[in-house]
Amino acid sequence: MNSNTSTAAVLAADQQLSESEREQAHVYLQQTRNGITGAIQGLSTAQWKFKPAADRWSIAEITEHVNFIFDLVLGARAQLSQAPPPPADRDHALVDSIVINQFPNRLKKFPAPERSHPDGRFASPAAAIDLLTKSYTGLGEYVEAPDLRLHAAEAAPLKAVTNGVHQVMDGYQWILAAAAHCERHTKQILEVRADPNFPAA
Repeated sequence: MNSNTSTAAVLAADQQLSESEREQAHVYLQQTRNGITGAIQGLSTAQWKFKPAADRWSIAEITEHVNFIFDLVLGARAQLSQAPPPPADRDHALVDSIVINQFPNRLKKFPAPERSHPDGRFASPAAAIDLLTKSYTGLGEYVEAPDLRLHAAEAAPLKAVTNGVHQVMDGYQWILAAAAHCERHTKQILEVRADPNFPAA
């Protein structure tokens, strides 16, 4: 084995997910899934479609936006597997922590991309929960992929929360980001439910 091959092997081994990292992702996925399904389950039609203001989303619209991002992350899996490797000196544990701890924080607001805006896709919470369940199943399967640390793509949300200090996320971090995004919007759903004009039934 020449030195280049040896170095590549060492780097590849260093970039493998540990079992604790995989477990962290599975636990986080379960927590955020429970959070959003618990927040929307059993809502009446009036509650589901209630808008606190003309320029704010209903719970139905928020949930649709969450599902759009899940579809985006899962749909980009093949493309990400062809992306270049992350920088060799990158602290992936630090970026993991930023994603989990800062993405759900709603103190700083970011405009959603136009293409992710809802269009009335879900008529009921049951329909949304069904798709959420499928999306979370897909993300759980994705966590078991062997190459999650080996490729990274530019990530606008990461750039935004770190003011450009960190710019790319690997496959593992995209999974965490999808769950963190869901957690962020579950908080938004709870804000809608706390509105004084929210229908009692």
